[in-house]
Amino acid sequence: MSTILITGADLAAPALELLRDYDIVYAGKTPTEDSLVALCRAHDPVAIIVRYGKVGAAVMDAAPALKVISKHGSGTDTIDKVAAQARGIEVVAAVGANAAAVAEQALALLLACAKSVVELNDRMHDGHWDKSTHKSLELGGRTIGLVGLGAIGLRFARMADALGMRVIGFDPYARKLPDYVQSVDLATIWRESDAISLHCPLTDDNRGLLDAQTLAQCKRGVIVVNTARGGLVDEDALLAAVRSGQVMSAGLDSFAVEPMTAGHPFQHEPHFVLSPHIGGVTSDAYVNMGVGAAKNLLQVLARSGAAAH
Repeated sequence: MSTILITGADLAAPALELLRDYDIVYAGKTPTEDSLVALCRAHDPVAIIVRYGKVGAAVMDAAPALKVISKHGSGTDTIDKVAAQARGIEVVAAVGANAAAVAEQALALLLACAKSVVELNDRMHDGHWDKSTHKSLELGGRTIGLVGLGAIGLRFARMADALGMRVIGFDPYARKLPDYVQSVDLATIWRESDAISLHCPLTDDNRGLLDAQTLAQCKRGVIVVNTARGGLVDEDALLAAVRSGQVMSAGLDSFAVEPMTAGHPFQHEPHFVLSPHIGGVTSDAYVNMGVGAAKNLLQVLARSGAAAH
């Protein structure tokens, strides 16, 4: 029986049912390259479902039977796609499977920043009553700039429109946008947005997209939300911008290095609302991503003639 390697400790039951004709091997919650190489050498999987960790050339070379690498989610930046292509290994992703979950997290972070939810909660628990001194930001009528208009970005755009926000967006690949999303260039995003939310994949071209230069082009007091990839943001530049007031508040669900370790400069820093890259981690998205990843790899294996045996 052929083997499928899961770079995680579990997979949703409906996904496992789809893969019932295969042996399933789990790599655990924090797989290293060495552990993945060892598992590939031991089991020679025909497919890998990527949840955690990175899959590069060394892992691929340890699995001669490997036909497909299937991402448990939409972002494939943890997979070396150039190495995969060179070896004839197909890379697929469960695009849109967690769109609702991530868009809701982006909205939660936006509202938390605009309404000082975390700061006021802490003050209340310490016995303060800031009614006479605090003023939060009203989002209705203000402009939200979205970088990336895929499934997640468009879902978030619909929510922002429902709040009465003006929605502008940049995505060179987007087609047939809804009438409430105005397509603009990046310069317009920086210049006109009262809040900016990132929803694009991480590539070599956009790494450090939000840096000192682009943040300086933004309106003073802009809100920054990132539920995409930490590498899109120059973290030192963002910290400086928040401290100076150029950025009013930052709501972040992803970071340059994950997991975040003790002593990270964002920790205990006011005006940062942080969550541990859980935007796509809901009970519904867990099932949707698992099923999507399973269906995608089965389609590739069927085409390649490497179905279960």
